[in-house]
Amino acid sequence: MVGRSGDSSHPPSRVQREREAGQLSPPRPRLAAAFASANSAAHLEASPLRRSHLGTHLRAAASAGRRKRRRRRLPALPPRLPGPPAATMSASAVFILDVKGKPLISRNYKGDIAMSEIEHFMPLLMQREEEGALAPLLSHGRVHFLWIKHSNLYLVATTLKNANASLVYSFLYKTVEVFSEYFKELEEESIRDNFVIVYELLDELMDFGFPQTTDSKILQEYITQQGNKLETAKSRVPPTVTNAVSWRSEGIKYKKNEVFIDVIESVNLLVNANGSVLLSEIVGTIKLKVFLSGMPELRLGLNDRVLFELTGRSKNKSVELEDVKFHQCVRLSRFDNDRTISFIPPDGDFELMSYRLSTQVKPLIWIESVIEKFSHSRVEIMVKAKGQFKKQSVANGVEISVPVPSDADSPKFKTSVGSAKYMPEKNVVIWSIKSFPGGKEYLMRAHFGLPSVEKEEVEGRPPIGVKFEIPYFTVSGIQVRYMKIIEKSGYQALPWVRYITQSGDYQLRTS
Repeated sequence: MVGRSGDSSHPPSRVQREREAGQLSPPRPRLAAAFASANSAAHLEASPLRRSHLGTHLRAAASAGRRKRRRRRLPALPPRLPGPPAATMSASAVFILDVKGKPLISRNYKGDIAMSEIEHFMPLLMQREEEGALAPLLSHGRVHFLWIKHSNLYLVATTLKNANASLVYSFLYKTVEVFSEYFKELEEESIRDNFVIVYELLDELMDFGFPQTTDSKILQEYITQQGNKLETAKSRVPPTVTNAVSWRSEGIKYKKNEVFIDVIESVNLLVNANGSVLLSEIVGTIKLKVFLSGMPELRLGLNDRVLFELTGRSKNKSVELEDVKFHQCVRLSRFDNDRTISFIPPDGDFELMSYRLSTQVKPLIWIESVIEKFSHSRVEIMVKAKGQFKKQSVANGVEISVPVPSDADSPKFKTSVGSAKYMPEKNVVIWSIKSFPGGKEYLMRAHFGLPSVEKEEVEGRPPIGVKFEIPYFTVSGIQVRYMKIIEKSGYQALPWVRYITQSGDYQLRTS
């Protein structure tokens, strides 16, 4: 509520109390206006900064009116201390070193760090490695080295500031990805053979320590692999660099407009020797292959549980997605508001999103094994595999890796389906089954000879590993409900959806 000067709900100011006690003469007209303004402004809902400035002016005005009588000066406000600097990307320079730490190529973006500082990196790295305290971030004085190793190269970013380390590392890994797109294999030799292109890419990837264009498809539009073309290239900047949609070029045309959607789920499973599931999770990705003309907007609808709750639908056939990560083309603000996945896609192949589900998954292929070891003579292994998924589905390319003793020899196999092969370099038997229908059971028997002098088993037996791929099937039950394609020309496009479930880190321990 805005009060009046006589409102009893607000205590009188110190000047008013002194005037009522007869210690001050009535205020001059200018001061009276200031007092009235102060009394009225004190009740306004102003910010603390505004009130502090207002109080400063009023104290100065009151002091000027009493200076002759009281000769009293008000204390000055304390200086405002600066807060801690905000963490930003801001890399000062980027170096590419060989395996011995010798700089192959570098780019100084800010000039605030001497380029000779990189000489301290390799001795510091070797010292930390000897001490067993190796870390991805090393410091020498005020300079910080953020580094990654790829093949026989070190990629190092230097900074003086409190940089956002995760963004710096993301940039370094993105740099590796872009170089790999250009040179197939990123190694010391490929850097030495393509100095000019590497310099051009470093100039375009980052500017004054901040990432710029990091999409390899866009970079390949104006940085080619022919060095002579770089010298005579036009200075015109491609529109995709300055365009809001930097991941897609304009003027793309196709005779047949299609979108292919692949929903791929990998099952990570760990089962102990007693048959209890220790770890069970699903890691999913949705990949798109886009052949669309113009600048289309796509909207993807999934059976997302949060979306079903917002719209009041039944949650029976919905899936609760965790750790969702999107491609940069997805409008995150719209997804946060109404869970709509809306985006302008890049051209060609790309990964739209990934997700994870920490749910108890029934093992799709169950393995039981019996190992009988006859001392100083032989070992016999019996493995039974059972498909615990729908009978309508078929697992393709099934490979079951069964560990065997390292000193075994003279292998003999008998399988009800498929074929078995002994791989002595890995000490495993690979049982391959081309087609494994759901609900079926198959057996494999293996016989190995052992040497007369048996060595002691120091380590435990490795687990049985399983690889497989089941098309037209998802473990989580995720479904693509619709794919809307909107383009100003109004052409008709066909979306195609394919579901695949495959093995991830799928292991079953044996007793």
